[in-house]
Amino acid sequence: MAKKRVVIVGGGFGGIWAARALEDADVDITLVDRENHHLFQPLLYQVATAGLAPGQIAVPIRAMVSNQDNVSVRLDEARAVDKDARTLTLMGGDVLPYDYLIAATGAKTNYFGNDAWAKDAGGIKNLRDALRFREKLLLAFEAAEVETDPLLRESLLTFVVIGGGPTGVEMAGSISELGRHVLSADFRTIHPKDIRVVLVEMADRVLMPFDPALSVKAKTQLEAIGVEVKLGVRVTGIDATGVSLGTERIDSRVVCWATGVMPTSFAKHLGVELDRGGRVKVANDCSVAGHPELFALGDMACFLPEGAARPLPGVAQVAMQMGEHAAKMIRADLASKPRSTFTYWDKGSMATIGRRRAILESGKLRLSGLLAWLGWSFVHVWYLIGFNRFSVMLTWMWSYVTWRRGSRLITTHISRRVDLTDDASKAGSDGITRETSLVPEKHAAATDV
Repeated sequence: MAKKRVVIVGGGFGGIWAARALEDADVDITLVDRENHHLFQPLLYQVATAGLAPGQIAVPIRAMVSNQDNVSVRLDEARAVDKDARTLTLMGGDVLPYDYLIAATGAKTNYFGNDAWAKDAGGIKNLRDALRFREKLLLAFEAAEVETDPLLRESLLTFVVIGGGPTGVEMAGSISELGRHVLSADFRTIHPKDIRVVLVEMADRVLMPFDPALSVKAKTQLEAIGVEVKLGVRVTGIDATGVSLGTERIDSRVVCWATGVMPTSFAKHLGVELDRGGRVKVANDCSVAGHPELFALGDMACFLPEGAARPLPGVAQVAMQMGEHAAKMIRADLASKPRSTFTYWDKGSMATIGRRRAILESGKLRLSGLLAWLGWSFVHVWYLIGFNRFSVMLTWMWSYVTWRRGSRLITTHISRRVDLTDDASKAGSDGITRETSLVPEKHAAATDV
């Protein structure tokens, strides 16, 4: 009998964990991803703020499954699904037949209908986003070092993070510490007091999924490291020179959008029922109703546990466990055994705010400060893949002892003083602008830098 063909779309947490859980199964697996690497997304903000290098949080997918004989990898993008014929069409034109299809393509940034803001307030969802933001952040300091206009200099050293969830809190805290303790020491005219970091959250507290008492502690810890927290305010406009919050205006040349995600467009290609957020509605075994051969996992899936008021959150632990359960269901089918209901084991939530500052919530346990920070560090290192654990541990130890960050490289070729706010359309295939500016055009010099 021919082996069953399993096609996995997406090399994130859900897809990789599903593939690994089928390691010794009698199936042929094809893993399709448009990136060649698996990304440890919870630490992406550290690449964006020069704490870690890209290679420390990303591993080639082929390397991850190289010892798994039943897996082949395709660097391509899934474009269409024919559920009747059970085929997946790739961007390159190839058609992959399948007996089981596992969709785990993750999420992208959601601007809630204000897509024009993306040009001036990029999200942090992949390595290109992180590197682009890192360069914009570092270039702002370079521009401020030589800027003589006090108002323009102030806007260059004002950094706005929109969204008070874990990503926003971590970004704001990391930017503040980078600017005040690392970069200000390297520049001659920039001092810690010159740097302003603003975190904007529409809700009445940061880190809404956490216990309210922990949210209060998180806000206190943010303010202790110089982050200005604005709660209960809505963003009404973003452009190249700043952010509007109703009648209030914050002049800033570096804005990060850290709120709102939505499933990738592949969810729509499945041709199945979606929820209001565009996620695929799945049954209690993680498959799509009426299509037991089709599974949706992680950020692109809407799984509502029995008796629950809300679907499971789009976090790494959910994707990992759903991936393992989907593999378990395929194994059950192969053994002619009944399927079972997916039960999520909530291992807790945590967010880091800065050096020795974090919050942690697990069951009845509530921690903040140093103990929570140590717990956060241990968990994140534990889930890193292979050699990255040792590398990240050494980097964090060095940074802790010296207050230094080693990934502060600008690879942009500065050929002339053009506009710092050059948009992503001028970037190369890796998302890095090759000719960018240190200062706005109105201050451009007549000769090359």
